[in-house]
Amino acid sequence: MLDIAELVASLRAAGGDTTAVEVKSAAGGIPQTLASSLSALANLPGGGRIILGLDEATGFTPVKVADAHALKQALGSLARNLTPPVGLTIHDATVDGGSVIVADVAECAVGQKPCYVTSTGKAYGRSFDGDFELSDLERQAFHVGRTYPRSDQDAVPGSSVADLDPKLLADWMATVRARNPGGLGRFGDDVELLRRGGVTTAGELTVGGIMALGSHPQQFLPRYVIQLASAPAPGATVRAVGATTLDGPIPTMLAGALAWARRTFTPMIVSDDDGTVRDSYEYPLDAFRELISNALVHRDHAEWSRGLAVEVRHLPDRLVITNPGGLFGITVDRLGTEGVTSARNGRLLSICQYVRTRDDGGRVVEVLATGIPTVTASLAKAGLPAARFIDTAIRFTVILRRGPSATRKPVIRGRSALAVWDAIDAERTVDEIRARTGLSTANVRRILRDLRGDHFIAVNGGQGRPTTYRRVAE
Repeated sequence: MLDIAELVASLRAAGGDTTAVEVKSAAGGIPQTLASSLSALANLPGGGRIILGLDEATGFTPVKVADAHALKQALGSLARNLTPPVGLTIHDATVDGGSVIVADVAECAVGQKPCYVTSTGKAYGRSFDGDFELSDLERQAFHVGRTYPRSDQDAVPGSSVADLDPKLLADWMATVRARNPGGLGRFGDDVELLRRGGVTTAGELTVGGIMALGSHPQQFLPRYVIQLASAPAPGATVRAVGATTLDGPIPTMLAGALAWARRTFTPMIVSDDDGTVRDSYEYPLDAFRELISNALVHRDHAEWSRGLAVEVRHLPDRLVITNPGGLFGITVDRLGTEGVTSARNGRLLSICQYVRTRDDGGRVVEVLATGIPTVTASLAKAGLPAARFIDTAIRFTVILRRGPSATRKPVIRGRSALAVWDAIDAERTVDEIRARTGLSTANVRRILRDLRGDHFIAVNGGQGRPTTYRRVAE
């Protein structure tokens, strides 16, 4: 039996489709736009799901489907008209007493991506707000992804050892020889050590070598930077606040990102369980450091991505970190699993494990698969929601969301919203809230979405259990 109740509850709480789920009412038959969704979901790691028979505009309430059998046939026919054909598993399900059709969309084989709509020759990807047509560069990314990535080993034309940072280089060689004397560190000749370590190739620097140890890698790779910005206050005329572009080698950019976070994140004073009072920030700095390090070390270095930067967006309710290139050799559901690690840029990673940052002398990476568990534990300790990871094969995104602090009071405007808030004096279903407030179901659902987005309420539910809402801030 499908766990459709929990899925629909999450859609209602989010107020829209998700990256892996597309919902259509299909009251008038199969929408033609569904072909692009099939392509996008087939190109998505892990595939996705399509739900027919729910109206997103009214809070994902069931709608009457004229001919369910005909809809299934039309959906199957549409899936066969893609190149390669998309695999579907179609089920019947029930939501709030109404019948819906659920189709699980299988991921297209990596060696056959991207999946195209045959009639138009267009291929699509998936993002927060739906489907988008893949550009020529993004199509190229799928082709590159069919083989083991080695772009971090490419030579940087015109570069030489003179383009390395002397201090970073000296520290790197000393660390290699001290920590790995029986392996890479046994090469006593500096030139041989650089070649064996993948910093140089045929007299030039590699992409991995210049990014880890270069004086100014952007001389050769101008878009290998971090772009950071905060959203302006509501009503402001400016488009961004604190917009910053960080360049330099990876350890320098990592240190710069932390300095930006200290200036940008809201400072707080927190008390630990033992009574210790300390300074903190709205997002834990150790979690932010791990995520930025991962974005820098695991970003794609293939030709298609060389015009793209790592991006950080600090929004009122969330922090979004995005890098070009998806996961390699691992899926989102296995991130943070003990002992599970995989690297898109194996050579860069092996160089960076011996690189230290200048600000605190810390390692750039651990190479022990401890980064994501550190992020998870740090967010939990801070009382924040777990990180959300989105892999679209050509782009990897991490979203951190703000949670209510212990002293935060809800600011709720409007009589209807206050009525809904007052009605949630315990765990309540939508029907219970509607009965207590006299509001329509659609209005109740809209207000619940707003309260959920402000982290004032949480949603509970699942297979065989009703969806309920409860307060999380008083």
